[in-house]
Amino acid sequence: MQNIISRIQNNQFWKFHGGVHPPEQKFLTADKPIKPLQLPELLIIPVQQHIGVPGDIQIKVGDHVLKGEPLTAPSSPMAVPIHAPTSGTIEKIALHVIAHPSGLSELCIFLKPDNLDSWRERHVCEDFTTLERTDIIQKIASAGISGMGGAGFPTHIKVDSKPHIDFLIINAAECEPYITADDLLMREQTATIVDGINILKHLLIPRMVLIGIEDNKPQAIAALRNATADLDNVKVCVLPTVYPTGGEKQLIKALTGQEVASGSLPIHQGIVMQNVASCFAIAEAVIHDTPLIKRVVTVSGQGLEKPQNVWAAIGTPVKDLITQCLPANVNGSQQAVIMGGPMMGFTLPTDMVPVVKTSNCVLVPASHELNLNNKEVECIRCGQCAEVCPSRLLPQELQWSAKAKDQSKLKALNLFDCIDCGACAYVCPSHIPLVHYYRIAKAEIRQQELQDLKAEKAKARFEARKARLEREKKAREEKQRKASEARRAAMNADSGEGASAKSAVAAALARVKAKKAQTDDAPQAPTNETQSVSPEKSRAAAAIARAKAKKAAKANQSASTSADTPQTEALTAAPSTETQANSNATAAPKNDRVAAAIARAKAKKAAKAESESLPTQSAESEVQASESSANKVVSDPETKDKANDKGNAKSDRVAAAIAKAKAKKAAKAAETSDSSTQNDATAEHEGDRQQPEDESSANSTDNKKAKIAAAIAKAKAKKQAQAKQADSNNIAEKAGDPRDADTGKQEDAPKLSTDALETVQAQESASPQEHAASEERMPPQDSAAAAKKQRIANAVAKAKAKKQAKQSSPSQDSASLVSEDVNTSAEQDDAGQQANTTDINTDNKLTSTSQTTAEVKINAPDSGNETDSEPVSAAEQKKARIAAAVAKAKAKKQQREESK
Repeated sequence: MQNIISRIQNNQFWKFHGGVHPPEQKFLTADKPIKPLQLPELLIIPVQQHIGVPGDIQIKVGDHVLKGEPLTAPSSPMAVPIHAPTSGTIEKIALHVIAHPSGLSELCIFLKPDNLDSWRERHVCEDFTTLERTDIIQKIASAGISGMGGAGFPTHIKVDSKPHIDFLIINAAECEPYITADDLLMREQTATIVDGINILKHLLIPRMVLIGIEDNKPQAIAALRNATADLDNVKVCVLPTVYPTGGEKQLIKALTGQEVASGSLPIHQGIVMQNVASCFAIAEAVIHDTPLIKRVVTVSGQGLEKPQNVWAAIGTPVKDLITQCLPANVNGSQQAVIMGGPMMGFTLPTDMVPVVKTSNCVLVPASHELNLNNKEVECIRCGQCAEVCPSRLLPQELQWSAKAKDQSKLKALNLFDCIDCGACAYVCPSHIPLVHYYRIAKAEIRQQELQDLKAEKAKARFEARKARLEREKKAREEKQRKASEARRAAMNADSGEGASAKSAVAAALARVKAKKAQTDDAPQAPTNETQSVSPEKSRAAAAIARAKAKKAAKANQSASTSADTPQTEALTAAPSTETQANSNATAAPKNDRVAAAIARAKAKKAAKAESESLPTQSAESEVQASESSANKVVSDPETKDKANDKGNAKSDRVAAAIAKAKAKKAAKAAETSDSSTQNDATAEHEGDRQQPEDESSANSTDNKKAKIAAAIAKAKAKKQAQAKQADSNNIAEKAGDPRDADTGKQEDAPKLSTDALETVQAQESASPQEHAASEERMPPQDSAAAAKKQRIANAVAKAKAKKQAKQSSPSQDSASLVSEDVNTSAEQDDAGQQANTTDINTDNKLTSTSQTTAEVKINAPDSGNETDSEPVSAAEQKKARIAAAVAKAKAKKQQREESK
């Protein structure tokens, strides 16, 4: 280290490999002072102007900002903010082309100046030594300072380095042709630059400060030596003019003789380098609290009339710079605009590209000044590019690998050691733009490395997640294993805890099995419940059902052979059977009652099939035959005696047929009632709350059958009373015929009483056996004469009633009327009312029906032929009324006794 310092003090410096001597062309702007530039109409401020990540935008469109106010805030250590170069309004935030060789667009903030140039509040610090080290670094970071001579590395990262720095190198070489920005800055702002150097010394505490400058800047050299004469360990080192002496590695080699290895940084060797423009910005930020909002830009080239250095606000479009320097349009001399010098600069796609923190030159060359139209030809392998490369690379092989996109080969050839100086392209006789190939290859490699980095992070996250899931799985398995072992140990133990665990497991298994059995057996619940009845009860219920079925069949058979006595016996036996069934149902369990009800339903269904096998059409044909024969007897006087003899027999048959039809109808009504009883009994099997309805239905059936038996008994009593009163003919002679046979005029005849109507209905409903019994009880002569007259009157009445019925409703006859009476009685009986109320309603119904039938049959002669009718004697009418009254009294008495 001492030898290095000795050589520096003796101005004995080293040389780096390669280098070229291009025409300097610095005379265009070297003698002109820096000119303040007028603010443009619109400032375009890119969000990212340095190496690293952009900051977070803190403003929005429409906001008014002051000069020096931050527009973004750093979001990471590698981010620095940007500030408003002047006061104005944020017009928009959008993408715009930036100063980059790619010509791509990035996010920019558009600021419209208000021409007031109003500053934000600032805090001036005259003595920076009173500030803490961290405060100084924070001021540098908050000012948004980054490297202003190269790639734009954040300055606060460099100055916050480890101690024991050997050399702090200030780069003042400015080797690029045409550029004189640093030269004029060192001349005009020497004191401020020295303040910046002192701040860096205070932060880094280096062993020696070296200011490297080329010998083509004599005024700047003199100014720096005068300003640093009183400073210890500060040495102004004058170097020969060779391009690219201003390169970082090349300047370190030239001043210290040390080479920075590939992939390494100068800080690793105890060396920190800063540009003179960065030193000026540091002093402004720490002392005057002024952020980096402007810089010196060299606007040069023979394409301008007045090339010079200007103070350009960050975000100023290149077009405004060129306009203020008066571009020359003589003979079309103006060409494309270059950002930077002729060696390392790049052509701009548009003149609206803004000035950024690293923009040190805008070159507008004339057509004869730079030959930008050279065509590329094949490499002749002269090797001049390798001779002038300051980094000792192989530019020819790098170009071949770049064209082949062989990234691995490019990395092996140390592509990233290239500083893009352009010396190789400058000396290439084939006019191959080598630097452009290198830049494109570097961008592709960086993009691929970024994707690989993202893939590696995603893979690391996936592996971490996979490992976490595996750990969780193992933890669950271990937990389950321990729990299983604990349960097994508890169950195998003889303690109370083990017994309780076994009981809990057994209870759980039992609950599961019970639930499964309940789910499987749910649809078959009624069958299983019925089968659960004991065998003794089932056999008893079956025996009772068979007995009831036999008794019902016997009753139906008796009813088919006899129209009176057997029917009465069957009806009488029915209540006793039902009573027995109800008592058994009450005493037996619910399942017995259900079985009995089902058996009764089957027996009644069989009886119904037998009764329906007997055709009812025979009765209707016999009625029609008797009516036709009666009409013949009435219409033909000569055959009247024969008709009387035949009518006697036919009348008996008609009466028997009507009685049989009524019996069948009553049996059907009883079956309907029993069917409803069966349904009630089945419903009772589903719940005990259905039992009262079943018992009421059975009682309703018993009451109905009792009423039918009472009606038959009433008819018999009325018939007997009529036979006993047949001798009192002299009392009835005063009544007379209600119709005059000679004139055909109807006289005022008294209406028949209800007793007479009931007597007529009873006579019609009586069976032939009842007629025979009544005739046997009457005297021989009176009985024969009354019976003969009665039969003739009945035949005539039926004939006329049929004729009248055909006029009103041809489809209705006497048999249908009787059927309607029975249907009406059955409908009222099925209503389920109380026993006494049902009996009274039934009596009224029968009486009204009998009255209607009698009125039809008695009044029928009015609508027929008057000459054919035979008048009914008054004696017979009176006799009928008396008999009906006696029969009604007896029937009521019998009904009261039965109800008791």
